[in-house]
Amino acid sequence: MRTRNERATRVNDLRAAAMTSKAWPFEEARKLLKRYEAAPPAKGHVLFETGYGPSGLPHIGTFNEVLRTTMVRHAFAALSDLPTRLIAFSDDMDGLRKVPDNVPNPDMLRAHLGKPLTRIPDPFGKYESFAHHNNAMLRAFLDRFGFEYEFASSTDYYTGGRFDDALRAVLRHYGAIMDVMLPTLRAERRATYSPVLPVSPKSGVVLQVPVEVIDAEAGLIAFEDEGERIVQSALGGLSKLQWKVDWAMRWVALDVDYEMAGKDLIDSVTQSSRIARVLGGRPPEGFNYEMFLDEKGEKISKSKGNGLSLDQWLTYGPEESLAFFAYREPKKAKQLHFGVIPRAVDEYWQFREKYPAQPIEQKLGNPVHHIHDGKVPAETLPVSFGLLLNLVSLPGVGDRDTLWGFLRRYDPALSPEANPALDRLVGHAVAYGRDFVAATLVRRAPSAEERAQLAELDAALARFAERGFGEVEPAQAIQDQVYEIGKAHYGKEGLRSWFQALYETLLGSSQGPRMGSFFALYGIENSRKLIAEALAG
Repeated sequence: MRTRNERATRVNDLRAAAMTSKAWPFEEARKLLKRYEAAPPAKGHVLFETGYGPSGLPHIGTFNEVLRTTMVRHAFAALSDLPTRLIAFSDDMDGLRKVPDNVPNPDMLRAHLGKPLTRIPDPFGKYESFAHHNNAMLRAFLDRFGFEYEFASSTDYYTGGRFDDALRAVLRHYGAIMDVMLPTLRAERRATYSPVLPVSPKSGVVLQVPVEVIDAEAGLIAFEDEGERIVQSALGGLSKLQWKVDWAMRWVALDVDYEMAGKDLIDSVTQSSRIARVLGGRPPEGFNYEMFLDEKGEKISKSKGNGLSLDQWLTYGPEESLAFFAYREPKKAKQLHFGVIPRAVDEYWQFREKYPAQPIEQKLGNPVHHIHDGKVPAETLPVSFGLLLNLVSLPGVGDRDTLWGFLRRYDPALSPEANPALDRLVGHAVAYGRDFVAATLVRRAPSAEERAQLAELDAALARFAERGFGEVEPAQAIQDQVYEIGKAHYGKEGLRSWFQALYETLLGSSQGPRMGSFFALYGIENSRKLIAEALAG
């Protein structure tokens, strides 16, 4: 066990390295450290916030924002002893503007357009409202990943009066807020724009109408509703704010210190920051990340339901691979589709295998440090996910038990109980191979030259079957032999062509695994049968 002095030394070394680390979570955390270099926050903690609009089902972009914010929060904790909190805020008092494409009962939803999301029936028939359904889905997923957060509902804050003082401030500074917003709007929008959106006492719709401030301190406003002038309180959930004003008000009311946003919201961040200053507050720190795109290069949308869902990714890849994909290059637009999953899985494990031997500076720049908050699990992976996919796509290997049979023959010490991470990957490989790989594989016939080379490879495997591998690890011994045959026929510079020929004639793909590892895992006898099938055309 470490002594107290050893633990203190380790913490100090970590902080010293984190102060100069170029990993983006530490760069973001240092901005927060600078925010409070003069004095700690009066509220006693540093507040992180993420926002969610429950007008559609949560998608990976939603999860991505909470994950990245959590990574910055953990990085800040490595630099400072100040307590932190994370609020996941749901804008569930927004009026429903359009019916999402990926939910049932669209006609029912269409009848409630314009009403707050918490006052619209759940089209799935499970919760008290559409917002409650989507909020529950978000919380369930965040809980699955073990995020430490506090959920907050816009409806609860408005109707419970927690925003009333901030709403009075908005009414007091109504003119100044209009001065910020009106220059950003088109002429026709300026004619009806109001920072305050009253909830109609007649229809229950969140109205987009001009508002007159009657008494800011009392919270009274006037507006026209179906031809009638209405004087009504703006407090207690009887109104809400336009979202850019709402965002700024929330920053000030809650004293938010950090919130990131997508690149498409850069102008909105600028305007909301100006409004926050009008209200006497300080805008939070944060940065703008690039958006995830679907396979066509279009922005992922909750209402369209394009791109991958959270459940879809987790069918074909483990949670860590999704976190790895989200961590990498946050300011670069990335396409998010089924084809990126295998690479994310294998690259995650490559970084994880390097982590234990790295010096502290490199560890802090390693994605797995931020995925696991420095507590990287010790389990190693004996075979790659790509290798499992190649194996499971072959005839007769498309189920867990058969695949585990090959793994046990490859290494008798392997088992689902002793290798739980590998067991999870086996399940993902079976699903991915079944749905995306097997149907796409077409093994081509070898050329005359390739037939001779495959026959030579078959003879080498036969010798291994007869004589064994000696003291050399089987996968390495086979790989060396594959390499020598290729070098003899293609030269050292042309080995790529040799491996591609093996992939295309034996596996039916233009890309593939390290062939020595594949043959060792598949077995000499099965590998020779594969070669025989190729030679038979």
